[in-house]
Amino acid sequence: MTPAALAELVRATAVDVLSGRGLDTAALPPAVTIERPRNPDHGDYATNLALQIGKKLGVGSRDLAGWLAEALTGTDAIASVEVAGPGFLNLRLAADAQGAILREVLTGGDAFGTGDELAKTKINLEFVSANPTGPIHLGGARWAAVGDALGRVLSARGGDVTREYYFNDAGAQIDRFVSSLIAAAKGEPAPEDGYAGGYITDIAAEVIKQEPSALSAEDGAEVFRRIGVGLMFAEIKQALHDFGTDFDVFFHEDSLHRSGAVDKVVEALKESGALYFSDGAWWLRSSEFGDDKDRVVIKSDGDPAYIAGDIAYLQDKRSRGFDLCIYMLGADHHGYIGRLKAAAAALGDDPAVVEVLIGQMVNLVSEGKPVRMSKRAGTVITMEDLVEAVGVDAARYAMVRSSVDSVLDIDLDLLRRNSNDNPVHYVRYAYARIASVRRNAADLGLEPNDRFELLTHDREGDLVRTLGEFPRVVAAAAELREPHRVARYLEELAGVTHRFYDTPDLRVLPRGDEEITPVHQARLQLVLAARQVFTNGLGLLGVTALERM
Repeated sequence: MTPAALAELVRATAVDVLSGRGLDTAALPPAVTIERPRNPDHGDYATNLALQIGKKLGVGSRDLAGWLAEALTGTDAIASVEVAGPGFLNLRLAADAQGAILREVLTGGDAFGTGDELAKTKINLEFVSANPTGPIHLGGARWAAVGDALGRVLSARGGDVTREYYFNDAGAQIDRFVSSLIAAAKGEPAPEDGYAGGYITDIAAEVIKQEPSALSAEDGAEVFRRIGVGLMFAEIKQALHDFGTDFDVFFHEDSLHRSGAVDKVVEALKESGALYFSDGAWWLRSSEFGDDKDRVVIKSDGDPAYIAGDIAYLQDKRSRGFDLCIYMLGADHHGYIGRLKAAAAALGDDPAVVEVLIGQMVNLVSEGKPVRMSKRAGTVITMEDLVEAVGVDAARYAMVRSSVDSVLDIDLDLLRRNSNDNPVHYVRYAYARIASVRRNAADLGLEPNDRFELLTHDREGDLVRTLGEFPRVVAAAAELREPHRVARYLEELAGVTHRFYDTPDLRVLPRGDEEITPVHQARLQLVLAARQVFTNGLGLLGVTALERM
């Protein structure tokens, strides 16, 4: 019985208990909270339901807990129930109920952990979207890993997810990029507000290789723009692919201006009264829609401000049928939360269709000191620098395992170590141990069985219940947009798995000439179930599970 199934059982039992005593069942929460106690002496699971609703019903919490305990004890899935403290319920599952968890894992296979709560929800997930003026820096690498993992998690819970990259290929930053390429081609220093680094020199040389007359051509700047920006795009896409992150759509900002979409949405907003004219510029009444101030949409010189493209882009997303538009932006874009929601409201839409996730900075540390210089970019550390230092899997895992709300410090020395204090090694080593047992079992002719009633040791039960938590973890990761929950769960599962293996009297394989027993077979099935959950969890993070280490 998984925690979700147990929660349903407790709620259904509570409905019967309250109805039988003439109490209002409307006091029950939609979902009962089920938790695993830190102290195993307190049972397999616990719930505070009686404490939650006792006061609402005018009933003592311990009395209510006692009624619930009596009713639950009579069910097949529950071995015992204990009332603790002011009204907590500590529950122990029957052996058959624990076996049901393993059957659910093994029957579900690759689908274990999936759900359908986001079914029929079409989601546009925009992430990375780094300016095409240089290699992807560490902040972009964090979004590449987290965004890809979030897309996998949302898909696992039924969402129809489109991964989208917004190329900012319009505006002043592209002009500065082109000027920098031209300066490099001439052998001159980069402009004061331009871009420097080995990659600029490399791209400039390639432009000249493809168009030898670029520097002398009348439209030379356009040649450098066309070829140079294209080369930078291609490099970014390849770097992301090599990092395990691919996109369904690459949307070009410039297309909004060339197609007239920006002009059309501006005129529509003028007609609706969402824009007003003041001080020679057109302003969005964004403060009326929850933003902290009104925003200039058309500047006094007649050029559109950046938000004009944002509004047209949001309208384009909605016209493509997306029910939810998630933007994953850097720490310097915090103001975009109110701005984009105001844009949705100005378009006559529900601001709730827009979600903005803000990610904090990433710092690299080696030998106790910050790493600040890139071999290629010169001024910032790039995604390729990180991958070169620790590999794709370690880099992705390190980026995903922490909440994006917090600044992330990555210790390169730690990630290079094959030790238990390295989280990605700790998780993958647990999987590799199972893989080794699986190979050795095959050599011995040891086949798994479903005699789960033989798994009576506390650490066997702990492993079973940890496996049962996986669907709930994935559901929470999707609902809260927090894929790091999957990584932290895998670390917990790894700990439980290692403790199981390190318990001398819980051997999966027989020793020497020892005969194979049904207990060995049941334990083999248990670790195969754990293998399946590790596979599914690492798959959600886009991290490779290693058969050997």
